[in-house]
Amino acid sequence: MKLDTQPKIRRGRGEREAAILVGLELPDEPTSYRPPLQELAQLADTAGATAVARIVQRRDRPDPATFIGKGKAEEVGRLLKELEADLVIVDHDLSPSQARNLEKAVGGRVIDRTELILDIFVRRARSAMAKAQVELAQMEYALPRLKRLWSHLNREVGTGRAGIGVRGPGEKQIETDRRLVRRRILELKRGLEEMQAHRVRQTAARQRFFTACLVGYTNAGKSTLLRALTGAEVFIQDRLFATLDTTTRAWDVAPGKRIFLSDTVGFIRDLPHHLVSSFLATLEEARQADLLLHVVDAADPDALDHIDVVERTLFEIGAGGVPRIAVLNQLDRVQDPPVLALLEARVPDAVRTSARTGTGLEALRQRVHEYVIRHHRTLLVAGDPGNGRLLAQLREWGEVEDVSYPSADEMRVRLKIPPTYAARIVQLGGRILEGAPVPVGEGDDEAPGAPTAGAPGPKARGPAEAAREPTPG
Repeated sequence: MKLDTQPKIRRGRGEREAAILVGLELPDEPTSYRPPLQELAQLADTAGATAVARIVQRRDRPDPATFIGKGKAEEVGRLLKELEADLVIVDHDLSPSQARNLEKAVGGRVIDRTELILDIFVRRARSAMAKAQVELAQMEYALPRLKRLWSHLNREVGTGRAGIGVRGPGEKQIETDRRLVRRRILELKRGLEEMQAHRVRQTAARQRFFTACLVGYTNAGKSTLLRALTGAEVFIQDRLFATLDTTTRAWDVAPGKRIFLSDTVGFIRDLPHHLVSSFLATLEEARQADLLLHVVDAADPDALDHIDVVERTLFEIGAGGVPRIAVLNQLDRVQDPPVLALLEARVPDAVRTSARTGTGLEALRQRVHEYVIRHHRTLLVAGDPGNGRLLAQLREWGEVEDVSYPSADEMRVRLKIPPTYAARIVQLGGRILEGAPVPVGEGDDEAPGAPTAGAPGPKARGPAEAAREPTPG
């Protein structure tokens, strides 16, 4: 067992809670280069708690009753009183019975990793969609745990003391609570289905443009990178899960060449299943993107493990086949160059950047621009020489290679352009003489939800594939 304690902290009203962090070292868990429970301490800090002690125990398997064993639980209980701590946070998921038994053994409040992450998401949710997604995850998490959460309400209803409208056949209050929770879950799912349909329509409306999406482990610097690349004013904070809502901004990857760039919620080890399923609507941007920019914190000693976590999560949400470019970000924070060299050797095609200093941003723009161009098709478009709007839009949408005037009545433009623009070219009065046009009507502005044409480009190797093979996705 490893024990690390801090001096007592005296708290007044509104001050942070004191927490004891508890974890197990199991034989099948990957080795971390961080101090024990470092990530859990960061999560606790984000949630408003200060870690006053860290206890790490080595076991072959978790104790089925109390997770850490009766003797160790009693030891944690003594430390809880000695340090006057408010709660115990366990760096794993606890079953409902383990949570109840552990709370009895330590004589205080106990929460697990999922409960802590859910609390953070509650604090960070801003939009109606994010709030609904977090509430749904909370409800699904709480449903099997109502006996623990509401044990003080485990009484009979209909004993003669109940008020009008609540007299019943004598069922337990816990069953009433379960029905209310299930009803609320159904309401939230219906509401989220409507929100997701709206989000899908928004995403589909942008599919006529090239879309890229930032993904990565939480706190890898995605929001800072989005601001540095697009100039967008977005919320940035050096804490885990600083943002939950997807932010999309226009990004000029070359003069007159604009794509859409989205930032998504960060991933994390052991991301609760309820959150993954609830946040599918928010992650729709990643699933529908033409290209993913997998942002990796180059200064993190556990970067390779974080790459694998992100790759597995992308596979889980259905985005495993989306092409991606690895971005080794936060170079300004790298303190161990040999570790960076090892990371680069395992992810050889990555772009090195620092969103804070601007290092590598131009190289990233160039890499994305080259990718966009590679996935254009060459079209020969004819139009009226006086149709200046058509020529201007062609220059904005694609790479014009040649403009000729074979007669006084005809202009011809040869260019490379995403195939989804073909219908709009026809709408502007152009005629496609050579190339692979899409049926007129697809990508029409009046039908933003219509499917776009054109097959996806060849699949790119993900960063985890380059680092460790084989890797899901």
